[in-house]
Amino acid sequence: MTESTDTQPSSTRVAVEGIRNVAIVAHVDHGKTTLVDALLQQAGAVRATSGERVMDSLDLEREKGITIEAKHTAVMWNRAEGDPVKINIVDTPGHADFGGEVERALTMVDGILLLVDASEGPLPQTRFVLRKALALDLPVVLVVNKVDRPDARIAEVVAEVEELFLDVDADVHQIGFPVVYTDARAGRASLKEPSSIDDLEEDLTPLLQTLVDHLPAPTHEPGHPLQAWVTNLDASKFVGRLALCRVMEGTIRKGQQISRCKTDGTIERAKVALLYTTENHERREADSASAGEIVAVAGIDDVDIGETLADLDDPRPLPVISVDEPSLAMTVGINTAPLAGRDGKQLTARLVKGRLDSELIGNVSLRVLPTERPDAWEVHARGELQLAVLVETMRREGFELTVGKPQVVTREIDGTLHEPVEAVTIDVPEEYLGAVTQLLATRKGQMLDMVNHGTGWVRLDHRVPARGLLGFRTEFMTETRGTGVVNHVFDGWSPWFGEIRSRERGSVLADRTGKVTGHAISAVQERCTLFVGAGEEVYEGMVVGENARLEDMDVNICREKKLNNIRSSTSEITERITPPRRMTLEQALEFLAEDECVEVTPAVVRIRKVVLNNGERARITKQMKNART
Repeated sequence: MTESTDTQPSSTRVAVEGIRNVAIVAHVDHGKTTLVDALLQQAGAVRATSGERVMDSLDLEREKGITIEAKHTAVMWNRAEGDPVKINIVDTPGHADFGGEVERALTMVDGILLLVDASEGPLPQTRFVLRKALALDLPVVLVVNKVDRPDARIAEVVAEVEELFLDVDADVHQIGFPVVYTDARAGRASLKEPSSIDDLEEDLTPLLQTLVDHLPAPTHEPGHPLQAWVTNLDASKFVGRLALCRVMEGTIRKGQQISRCKTDGTIERAKVALLYTTENHERREADSASAGEIVAVAGIDDVDIGETLADLDDPRPLPVISVDEPSLAMTVGINTAPLAGRDGKQLTARLVKGRLDSELIGNVSLRVLPTERPDAWEVHARGELQLAVLVETMRREGFELTVGKPQVVTREIDGTLHEPVEAVTIDVPEEYLGAVTQLLATRKGQMLDMVNHGTGWVRLDHRVPARGLLGFRTEFMTETRGTGVVNHVFDGWSPWFGEIRSRERGSVLADRTGKVTGHAISAVQERCTLFVGAGEEVYEGMVVGENARLEDMDVNICREKKLNNIRSSTSEITERITPPRRMTLEQALEFLAEDECVEVTPAVVRIRKVVLNNGERARITKQMKNART
């Protein structure tokens, strides 16, 4: 992501003092969206009684409590002295898997608001975003949020952020950042380190004043032809596709004939049918917008991210937006299971391929590649969560899919095979330190640092191959009784680490098609953990549970109790059936072995073997053993 030489500051450039463009970046669950909601409430854009997380517009965002897509809003701040200032705010995802959204958002702004939890401090995503921002020479305002937490360690967290700046090789002028202390949930802020919540101001005015004073106003060169950078896409049921643009130079007008500079280098003629600007969370029609504004343009049906909307007579394209390459791959295809077609409506390969292609339009960090089969494709992404969100979204749209086990994307560097490596930060109670350390050691993890803050919790910093983190979260939560917190972010490439065993238990497989019976469950539940309950339909090769041993086990889960006319002495004894363990999509993807896949429909998530027939699986296993010997 490099700025064009046409938009670099120079002595002839003029500042637009009435606008500030800022991106709010932080690690997941540090309070970015809550802070934006508080700003909108205090600006009168939304009512305080309308509920939290106004910016989380997707159903999955509300359910998971995370931001998935970068979104733009604006706050008009009527300051006590001087003219009103419009602050364009881009709320970005905090999870590392959606880092492509953050990288794209940084091209729209002139500074960043780095939000850090007053207790947790900077985490892997904080480092990732900060490195990207400093590479673009964007100024930073540090906001220490959640200062009302009883375990807040405000001074230590500020010191950790200063160390982080030094670690990512920040310049001297970048290290002198201002610090604002906030309680976003209460909508209060202070420029001085608070000793209690009462030391905070009654609103967020200190934060807004700091943003206006410290972040530079957008600049432009008078007389320069139009340049508007398409950084995101949206859609309206009334006007179709919308191109979200940062106007870098010149003025864009409603009804204007423009040149559309495409990413492949070609230039086409286009027309701005409608023009929108954002004010206090509302998109309003505008006749024109000048340099520094963030606008939405309607009327260009096939516009793509990275294109430039330029002057008709003097088109000057800006660089194509680029993001880091994906590190994880997964096969997605049509549902080929015996129970296919019962729940979904989008079943054919043409529909699946069309949906994947449409996802590429707005998601620059995804890749879709063909496979040997015409009904399956290899999808490359940043992490398991990004892949799971894509599959979950398609599932809710009525698609039935077969999803393979996630695999790391390898590359050859200087003739040596390399694989992606993740920087992992773990917060865990002291009593589980040994178990977690052993768990990471079996996955080729290298400890970098261990810090005990004296509160009963330990922070571990590891460098682990991305392959070793596949399926790690479920085991980690089991070992820590659900108390541990793990975060990770891409940290480069390293030579192949060798074999990593990710699963210590085998699968329990149904050996025939039918309905599960309580009698069969009672016979096998002592030897395994089942995923299905009585009355559910299963088929041969479907994974119905997890074996207590390493090898797979085939069972007749449909066996019925035979009736006869002989009275049994145990007939009155009640059989207790253990409730099945229900797998979410993310858990199912983590559970998969190399020869397994997930059947995803709008109603259910099932795990199955790639080869369903038991005899055929045995022949393949025998051939593989003979090939190794």
